[in-house]
Amino acid sequence: MTTFYCLHFSMRWTRRRVLAAVWLLFSAGGLLARGQSASAGYVTVQLSAVTPHLEAYGQVEPITVLPVSAAQAGVIAGLKALPGMHVRAGQELAHLNGPEITALLLQSEADVRSAQAQLNATQKSLAIQKQQLAAHLSTRQVVHQAESAVAQAQRTFDNAESRLQAVHQMMTLSAPASATVLAVNATDGELVSVGQPILMLQTANRLWLKASYYGADLTAIRVGMTGSFSPSDSGESVPVKVSAVFGSLMTGGGESIALVTTAPKSRWINGEFGTVTLNSPQRKLVAVPTRSLILDQGKWWVMVHTSQGDHPQAVVPGLARGWQTFLERGLEPGAQVVVENAYLLFHRGISQSYQTPD
Repeated sequence: MTTFYCLHFSMRWTRRRVLAAVWLLFSAGGLLARGQSASAGYVTVQLSAVTPHLEAYGQVEPITVLPVSAAQAGVIAGLKALPGMHVRAGQELAHLNGPEITALLLQSEADVRSAQAQLNATQKSLAIQKQQLAAHLSTRQVVHQAESAVAQAQRTFDNAESRLQAVHQMMTLSAPASATVLAVNATDGELVSVGQPILMLQTANRLWLKASYYGADLTAIRVGMTGSFSPSDSGESVPVKVSAVFGSLMTGGGESIALVTTAPKSRWINGEFGTVTLNSPQRKLVAVPTRSLILDQGKWWVMVHTSQGDHPQAVVPGLARGWQTFLERGLEPGAQVVVENAYLLFHRGISQSYQTPD
């Protein structure tokens, strides 16, 4: 008898627990159906300042190369430069010999000697005219004429010397600036023509960073935008700014830009590559918790809490920072967004379209 009573009591207690659980489930379902949630959390969204970043691959390249060309036809001699060699400004790299440049040198030296003799003669004549003027054996007009002849002879001599110096400079190929030798296009004993490039140099201050951007954001890139360059082989970022936007789309619809460093002590290394990050103009956008976003049929939604209940609102997500996502459009500041159980609230009517399988 005692055993039957205990069994009956246990069955009654279990039945009560099941009924209580069923009542709680129906109560929760009723709350969800009325657009409320027993444990739902709401967040009031506000405008927040955000600086979008544009990232791309970048590589340091020469802005232009500096050729060292033959100013006169001749034969290369004494060429010791090699690719990769560092040269200083004014350093002699090679010499030009040969019949043509030798004849030009001899002619220039003869012109200097002739001009020097003419200058000496006019100077002696002027000295004589001045002595005669003091002895009243000449006139001031004759002295002025002698002075004019000296001035003309001096100009002729200066021009002849300048031409001789130019010939000497043509005979010597020198580095116009401190640079690195990129290529050597001639060898000792080779006959070269006028204007033929003998060496190609790359100066240290003629490098820039080239990057290619793709997508809709490339239209926002402007000259003067700042950012940073993170080389792949180093953790140190270099501040940069956009110096040129070429404005011609590349294969694939990309935009090529050039950047220079803004740090006075930073130096580029030709060929190094890494990530270029540009800072777009600061914007103020509505920020929502990322977990409040709902993806349904290719569109994004949030559940907005109002006095009439919770209802879905279509939004366009943008930049994400940490646990927050900034919305491009779809929501106004001050709106209350459901954070807890937002996905369940969004799909609360799914049971109405559910069909029991046969």
